[in-house]
Amino acid sequence: MSQAIIIEISGTTAGIIVGSPGNFRFFSSEPAFDRLDGRTFHSAEQARRTAAAHRTAQAPRKDARKAA
Repeated sequence: MSQAIIIEISGTTAGIIVGSPGNFRFFSSEPAFDRLDGRTFHSAEQARRTAAAHRTAQAPRKDARKAA
């Protein structure tokens, strides 16, 4: 039986995964996660970790060399 699970990262709904254990497909609900759209995952936790890592990699970085 298929199931849909919401993937939320830091209060933002990244998307949903649909399928069954061992075969979940990610559907993005935010442009920041569009690169993950259509990817398949073995588990809901793998999808959540990947979305969280993707969000972290996209976060703006502060340039430590800038001095006020």
